[in-house]
Amino acid sequence: MSTFLSSVAVLLSTLALGCSGYVAYEVFTLRETLNATNTNTLSNTTPTLVPTPTATTSLTQPTASPLPATATTSAIQPGQFVQPAFGKKAEVELLSAKRIKDPETGNRDVINVQMRIRRLATDGVVGSDIISIASATARNPDTSVTYKGVALDRSTGTVSLFQVRPQASADAYIWLRVPDGVNNLDIFVPDTAAFKNVPISS
Repeated sequence: MSTFLSSVAVLLSTLALGCSGYVAYEVFTLRETLNATNTNTLSNTTPTLVPTPTATTSLTQPTASPLPATATTSAIQPGQFVQPAFGKKAEVELLSAKRIKDPETGNRDVINVQMRIRRLATDGVVGSDIISIASATARNPDTSVTYKGVALDRSTGTVSLFQVRPQASADAYIWLRVPDGVNNLDIFVPDTAAFKNVPISS
């Protein structure tokens, strides 16, 4: 009886061992099949190409186009040209020196000089203290050429300090004949210190 049972036990053990080997083989075969399938799938798949960013052109500042040339205009600033007259009795201030067109000839060879005469003295002013605006002249500081007034009726004429109240002022003007192209002048008003290098506006 014991011999029979031993034989049965050996037979069952052999069958179990064979089944275990078979199962192990099947598992191994299945794993190889899966690995082969995954390898084929990956090799047959076309990779998605992601475009690489290209180097962008560096932005440069736009070159500023040159501005068109414009005619320069030089204006006299308030208080820029002030000179004493008749000693310390008065002062003369140039208000403007502007090039204008001669209405008779149409040429731009006339400078309109406007000025303000201010009486400073409270006493000591006599009737002969008269500034002859019509006798004012100008000079080219580069060539020393002298320019005179256009005509007597193109100026204020004269300004009498005696008729101007103390600390009051009187405006005057004169037209000077100055060729076009002259941009600076030395201006001389009688009984007044000289005005040097006065800019001409246009």
